[in-house]
Amino acid sequence: MTATTDLAQTIEQPDADSAAGQSMTRLLRPHLRSFAAVVILQVIGALAGLAPLLAVVELGRTLLSPGPIDHAHVWTVVIAGAAGLLVRLLFTAASSGIGHLLDSRVQLTFRRQLAASLGRVPIGWFSRRRTGELAKVVGEDVSAVHPFIAHAPGELVAAFVVPLVSLIYLFTVDWRLTLITLIPVVLAIALVPLLMLPARTREQEAYDAAMGRIASSVVEFVQGISVVKAFGGGERAHRTFLTAADDFVSIFSRWVRGMSVIAAGMQLALSPPFVLLIVLIGGAALITSGGLAPADLLPFLLLGLGLTAPVAALGHGFDDLQSAGRAVGRIKDVLAVRPLPEPARPRPPQGHRVELRDVRFAYDADHEVLRGIDLVLEPGTVTAVVGPSGSGKSTLVQLLPRFFDPTHGSVLLGGVDLREIGSRELYRQVSFVFQDVRLLRVSVADNIALAVPRAGRDDVVRAARLAGIHDRILQLPRGYDTVLGEEAKLSGGEAQRISIARALLADTPVLVLDEATSFADPQTEQAVRRALATLSGDRTIVVIAHRLETVADADTVVVLEDGAIVERGRPADLLTRGGRYAAFWRSHQSAEIETHGGALRGDEPR
Repeated sequence: MTATTDLAQTIEQPDADSAAGQSMTRLLRPHLRSFAAVVILQVIGALAGLAPLLAVVELGRTLLSPGPIDHAHVWTVVIAGAAGLLVRLLFTAASSGIGHLLDSRVQLTFRRQLAASLGRVPIGWFSRRRTGELAKVVGEDVSAVHPFIAHAPGELVAAFVVPLVSLIYLFTVDWRLTLITLIPVVLAIALVPLLMLPARTREQEAYDAAMGRIASSVVEFVQGISVVKAFGGGERAHRTFLTAADDFVSIFSRWVRGMSVIAAGMQLALSPPFVLLIVLIGGAALITSGGLAPADLLPFLLLGLGLTAPVAALGHGFDDLQSAGRAVGRIKDVLAVRPLPEPARPRPPQGHRVELRDVRFAYDADHEVLRGIDLVLEPGTVTAVVGPSGSGKSTLVQLLPRFFDPTHGSVLLGGVDLREIGSRELYRQVSFVFQDVRLLRVSVADNIALAVPRAGRDDVVRAARLAGIHDRILQLPRGYDTVLGEEAKLSGGEAQRISIARALLADTPVLVLDEATSFADPQTEQAVRRALATLSGDRTIVVIAHRLETVADADTVVVLEDGAIVERGRPADLLTRGGRYAAFWRSHQSAEIETHGGALRGDEPR
């Protein structure tokens, strides 16, 4: 049923086939000579593969003909058949080898292009994409071209060239029996429109949707099982999964009932027993009427079965082409992401005063995330950015290391627009600590020294001490030489402290912390705050506050709401003013009282 339904979908979607073919043509353009060699070798090998069959036909005719047997002719035919088999093996093996080498080169080229492209795209672009989606593009989608390059040439050649040559040969033997032999192919093609009726299309769409629902319910059930069981919802979650499964069974049964008769008819028409039956009936009728010599029936019995191969190939070879074309399309979407433009004549910043002038930013035209931001961050100060979820805090600070460019206005460092500063120079000036930390599968020391690969061990240890992670590192199997992800795993808070140590070691004039202590315990958070106070000096530090205690030592608090600054000032002044920040503080203190029974954490803002 799969081959026949794939055949219907292939015929029903000419636009998809065209797009897939165009994508694959662009893909293979730099490798056309190698691909042509693959196809030519397959054609020669496939044609040579007919030699043994034709040799059998000729032997049958020779042995069945009246009179003495020509032994020399017999041996010539046998040798020709064996030579054809040898040529087929050599040429198809060569074609397969070149195809697999070509496939390796194409995949390597794509992965190199993707790596180079992903290294140039704006860092903020990654925050709008799921890691799994990108991993699929680099892994599965690149691998999806393998069947088309390494296997499809052989399959399509075998499915079309061999039957075409066989058909021409059979026409030279007897055109009437050739037409009779084609009856199964005509019957199978005649059934295709029945698979494309609107009712069948709706059933296919319902089947795909049901598959999606059951997959989603499985993922949600597995990922959320601990939560739903903890809150007594295990039966309800299980029932949701069973409902999705029952719906799928119902839809699948309806789909099978609609498709099974037609698909079974196509499979029957293309099956070897049915083809042989048609050939035998037609051949017997012609032989008994004297219109066909008995020996001439033999080539139809041997070659007739191959005439149905093109119909099956429509459901298999073209399916690989469609899959490869869709994969290449997704790869090209990633490669098409434009990097942030580099300045033709980079200008170095004069100092590290940060200024945002009438900054506006939108991820899309329908929703503006930041609206008219004017802000100055002086060297030697700590600025805390607070506000409700969705207020634009992370977007604001991501503009400072140029993860994005503002859609309006400008961000300046040392009096120079970030767009006029080279990226290498910018990242020597600005370091960033993410809330979602990614550690490399290398030693702890190498993770901390990521921005300063030549840093000495003493400098690495000093940064780890300031980040409050030194004692934990010493507890690991090999201390600073422990390979993370292999010899040890760290908690979320510990990983964040490694990331903070990395930023402290980088020693950039501007430091951005995006909720960098969200997983830290109170003692660690206080240690990090002390480290920042010690290191602040002439640095420009920007902190997104996950806990309001973090802002207690800030010089300036900026309150964002709906993408705009609604308050700014010293923490104590804002509390006295009784505005939005004061409301945030009171709400937070109330939550702490409820959580800890009156044992408040943190400091009162100065």
